[in-house]
Amino acid sequence: MTLQQFLLILRARWPVALLTLVLTVATTVGVSLYMPKQYTASAAVVLDVKSPDPVTGMMLAGMMAPGYMATQIDIINSDRIAKQVVKLLRMEDSAAIKQQWQEATLGKGQLVDWLADLLQKNLDVKPSRESNVINIHYTGTDPEFAASVANAFAQAYIDVNLDLRVAPARQYATFFEDQTKAARERLEKAQQALSAYQQQNGITSTDERLDFETAKLNETSSQLTGVQGQTTDSQSKRQNAKSDTVAEVMQNPLINGLKADIARLEAKLTESNINLGKNHPQTQRTEAELATLKAQLDAETRKITSSIETTYQVSKQREQQLQGALASQKVRVLALNKQRDELNVLRRDIETAQRAFELVSQRASQTNIESQTNQTNIAVLNPATAPSLPSKPKVLLNILVSIFLGTLLGVGLALMLELANRRVRSAQDLVDALDLPVLGSITLPPACSHARSPRMTAPSPAPLHPPHGPTRSHKAGAATGSIGDILVATGRLSAQKRQRILARQQ
Repeated sequence: MTLQQFLLILRARWPVALLTLVLTVATTVGVSLYMPKQYTASAAVVLDVKSPDPVTGMMLAGMMAPGYMATQIDIINSDRIAKQVVKLLRMEDSAAIKQQWQEATLGKGQLVDWLADLLQKNLDVKPSRESNVINIHYTGTDPEFAASVANAFAQAYIDVNLDLRVAPARQYATFFEDQTKAARERLEKAQQALSAYQQQNGITSTDERLDFETAKLNETSSQLTGVQGQTTDSQSKRQNAKSDTVAEVMQNPLINGLKADIARLEAKLTESNINLGKNHPQTQRTEAELATLKAQLDAETRKITSSIETTYQVSKQREQQLQGALASQKVRVLALNKQRDELNVLRRDIETAQRAFELVSQRASQTNIESQTNQTNIAVLNPATAPSLPSKPKVLLNILVSIFLGTLLGVGLALMLELANRRVRSAQDLVDALDLPVLGSITLPPACSHARSPRMTAPSPAPLHPPHGPTRSHKAGAATGSIGDILVATGRLSAQKRQRILARQQ
């Protein structure tokens, strides 16, 4: 279909299109005026996502996430918020609302759920662009009620958000309180175990006692080393065959004096033997004195040798005693080391229990404070007020839309009527219908002229005469006949077949 054909169809069937447009606009205006007026109240809340947490002093990473605002929108649209609004407005206590619920649901379900569904249908929540402000819109027939519901949704959102934040903190507070009690019991048990062990072993100061016993062990070891040296020396002197070469004998002043006297008397005796003779009384007296001195020297030497033996025996016994004392001291020191290790284990248990108790106690205090907080990061920016002008219906907008839709409907209806009963409205229609070239067209004279003097718009062609005579359109001089009539007139369609086509179209 060309543009010319389309315009000719509209010119021929403009009453249908105009009637459709008028009916559409009239219906829209009537419905818009008949519809009850609805008022939309808006409340705005702002979310503070940049301030740190007042309890912990840290920034919450979840508030900076891209989906945080979408989550808040979903929370406002949730059933929990709607039920909270019902409770805030005490709608379930109204007898009229209960009567409406009975009529609508026949008493099935819960009144709060039914009211929450009704409130959610008229709720519209939209976040502001590139900001942390959320606009809560509620539409109702009563402006005061719409403002009350919008403000109730804002307050319910604040209350539920605070509850969502505090409820986990309360659970954590209970959990950490139990953990604190358990940690305190473990700490007390560790302290009691340490005290019982100290009392059982008589330990007051392990470090001082261990230092004393270690020093005593070192001293005993030193004494043993000295006695062992003495024993070895005494044993060497004891095993020496020449007793007069022993250091004690050679260094003894009495023996040295006796040796000097013996040497002097031997010299005197030799001189007496030479001068006086062996039988001289002086010589015999000198020999007697010399024998006495030698006997005294032998006695003194034997005493020193006997003292060396005694010293060896004493050193040997002392060595054995010190070895026993050293062994017992080692056992005592090892026992003290073991006690110290066990005490260190018990002390480490106490330190571990103390750290665990302090950590859990700190977390318990923090969660306890968080569970008691009544502050949230949401505040009402603009409370809703009762609107003075209705938001629905928008009569002017509806009329403009109805004009557009009525025009489309009128044009569509005209085209449908034309397709149902196709007419020849231009030369192109004849070309399409007859598949024959057009040699010329005849136009009607102006309306003011009563004579039919056709004006040729092409070179004078031979008149078209169908086999059965000219058609009505040819007599009138305008191509406005039905295409079926034209095909019958030209012999391309029988009258019976045309009747069947018209019957199918009807």
